[in-house]
Amino acid sequence: MKASLNALIARLNEYEKLMRLDKPIGSLLLLWPTLWALWLSAAGRPEWTLVWVFILGTVLMRSAGCVLNDYADRNFDPHVERTRDRPLAARRIKPGEALCLAAALVLLAFFLLIPFLTGMLMLLAVIALLLAATYPFTKRFFAIPQAWLGIAYGFGVPMAYAAQQGRVPLEGWLLLLANMFWTVAFDTEYAMVDRADDLKIGIKTSAITFGRFDVLAILCCYAIALVMLAGLGLYAGLGAVFLAFVGVACALAHYHYRLIRNRRESECFRAFLHNNWVGAAIFAGIALDYLARGILPF
Repeated sequence: MKASLNALIARLNEYEKLMRLDKPIGSLLLLWPTLWALWLSAAGRPEWTLVWVFILGTVLMRSAGCVLNDYADRNFDPHVERTRDRPLAARRIKPGEALCLAAALVLLAFFLLIPFLTGMLMLLAVIALLLAATYPFTKRFFAIPQAWLGIAYGFGVPMAYAAQQGRVPLEGWLLLLANMFWTVAFDTEYAMVDRADDLKIGIKTSAITFGRFDVLAILCCYAIALVMLAGLGLYAGLGAVFLAFVGVACALAHYHYRLIRNRRESECFRAFLHNNWVGAAIFAGIALDYLARGILPF
C-alpha cells in the first residue's frame, strides 16, 4: 500500500513538472494581458465570475501548452542543457500519456467557459487552442516563433472582450498586438539563454534571427508595446495614474536592458523572469486609475 502511494505521488510530481506548475512565471505572463483586457473591456467593472473563470482557464491552458510543447520537443530537449531533465525528454513519461494529460486540461478549461459560451467565444477558444498546439512546431520553420507565441499567449485578450461585450472591438485586437510585441521582447531574452544549444540542434528563435541586433530588437519591441499600451489606455479614458505606471514599466524595461546588454545567460534569464513586474505594473495602472475615478471593481 505504501509503495503504491509513493509511486502515485512520484507520478503526480512528474505531471506537475510537465505542466510547469512548479514554475508559475509562464502562467503569470499569460495572466496579466488577460486581466488588462477584463478590466478595460468592462471599464473597470469586470464580472467577477468571469475573472475567476479566466484565471483558472489561464492556468489550465498554460499547463496544456507546456505539455504540448514538451511533446513536440521531446527529441530536441535531451540535447539542451536546461531542458534535458524534463519528464518527456528524460523518458519518465510516455508521449501518449502526455497527450492524454493535455486533452484533459483542455477539456477542463472548456467546461469552465460553458456558462458564458457564445458562437464568437467558441470560435475564439478553438483558435486559441490551435495557436497553442501549433506554436511548438513553428520553431522548425518560422524565423521569429516568439511572435506566434505572443499571439497565442495573448488570445485571452479577445476572448475577454467577447465574453463581456459579445464582440471584439478594434482596441481588443490592438491590445493583442501590443502583447505580441511584449512577448517577443521577454521571450527573446529567454531564447538568449539557449542560443548556443538551439544553433546546434537547428531550432529557430528570435535570438538567433536578430543575431547581434538582439538587444536592440528587444528594446524596440518594449518601446512599441509600451507606446501602444499607453495609447490604448488613453483611448479608454485612463489618465495620470495609468501613465505613471506605464512609466514604471518603462523603467523596468530599462533595467532589463542593463541585465541583457552583456548577453550573460544568467542575467538574460533574470530579465525574462522580471517581466512579471512589467505586466503587474500595467495592470496596477489600469485598476488603480479606475479606482481613483471612483469606479470600484464590484
